[in-house]
Amino acid sequence: MPTVLVVDDDAVLREVVSTYLRRAGLSVLEADDGVEAVALARSAAPDIVLLDLTLPGLDGFEVFRRMRTHRGDLPVMMLTARGDESDRVLGLELGADDYLAKPFSARELVLRVQAVLRRTEPTRPTPAAPAPGPLVDGDLVIDRRRHEARLGDRPLALTVREFDLLEHLVARPGTAFSRAQLMHDVWGWDHGDESTVTVHVRRLREKVEDDPSSPRRLCTVWGVGYRWDPRTVS
Repeated sequence: MPTVLVVDDDAVLREVVSTYLRRAGLSVLEADDGVEAVALARSAAPDIVLLDLTLPGLDGFEVFRRMRTHRGDLPVMMLTARGDESDRVLGLELGADDYLAKPFSARELVLRVQAVLRRTEPTRPTPAAPAPGPLVDGDLVIDRRRHEARLGDRPLALTVREFDLLEHLVARPGTAFSRAQLMHDVWGWDHGDESTVTVHVRRLREKVEDDPSSPRRLCTVWGVGYRWDPRTVS
C-alpha cells in the first residue's frame, strides 16, 4: 500500500485530505511543521509527499530542498494558498512533480496523487509484457527499464516528470505536441495549468541542450507546442 506524507499546519485540512486518501486505499502519515516533515521523509520513506509551502519554522521550499537532498527521486506535490504564479513556477523550477492551489477539490487531489504514483511505480517485466528496450538518439540514451538517462558519459539528474516527458518526446521524434496534449499524455490530466509543461520543458533543455537558449533537440513549434528533433552522431 503506497504511503502519502501530508505536510500542513492546518489540522482541519490535514484531516480532510487524509480521510480522502485513506478512502482511496492509501496509507497516510501527517506532519504539521517542516522539521517533523523532513524527519518523517527520511525515517518512513513515503511514496509521495503533499507539501504546503506556508509552514511554521522551515518554509515549504526549504523542506523540499532538504527532502530532495536526502532522496532525489522523492515525488512531491506542493499545496499552497498562494495564488502567485511566481510561487508556482519556483516550485516547478525546483523540481516539484505537481502544484495544486488551495482551495482544491479533494477528488482532484486524490486523482493527481494516484497519477504520480502510477508514474513512479517500477515497471515489472513479465513474459507477456517484456520490459521496453532503451531509446537512443545520438549521444542520448534512455534506459526505460532502469528509469535512467545518460548524455554521452554523463548521467542526467531528472525528476520523475522530466524523465517521463523526455521519454515521451524521444520515443516520437518529429511529432509536434501541444502543451495540452503533453499534459494529458505525460501527466495524465485532462485539465490543469499548462505552464507546468512549459517549466518542465525549460528544465529539460538545461540538461539536454548544448545551448538551452537556442535549442536544437527539444524545439518549440510556434503556435503548436514542442517537438523532439532527433540527432545523429557522426
